[in-house]
Amino acid sequence: MNDLKEKIINEIKKIYDPEIPVNIFELGLIYKIEVIENKKVLIEMTLTSPNCPVAESLPNSVKENILKIVGVEDVELKLVWDPPWTKEKMSEAAKLELNL
Repeated sequence: MNDLKEKIINEIKKIYDPEIPVNIFELGLIYKIEVIENKKVLIEMTLTSPNCPVAESLPNSVKENILKIVGVEDVELKLVWDPPWTKEKMSEAAKLELNL
């Protein structure tokens, strides 16, 4: 994994779903991270449900955090619903944290 992608993941790990005490990366809400020409970042993410109370603010937080990284000039964030999020998308660390 390149340095920039690692920095992006580290920034995403700082963002938590307000209803679940686990960061959104470990929750499995990030489906895709693609660095294009080391300046533009494409993120595909989902939410735990379409009616999530942070449906507007959470994607904005992701985009804002990534834009703070030196070398990133643009972030294209797509909110996707297919495949739908399930608990199976969570990392083992997240499952342990939530006693699942």
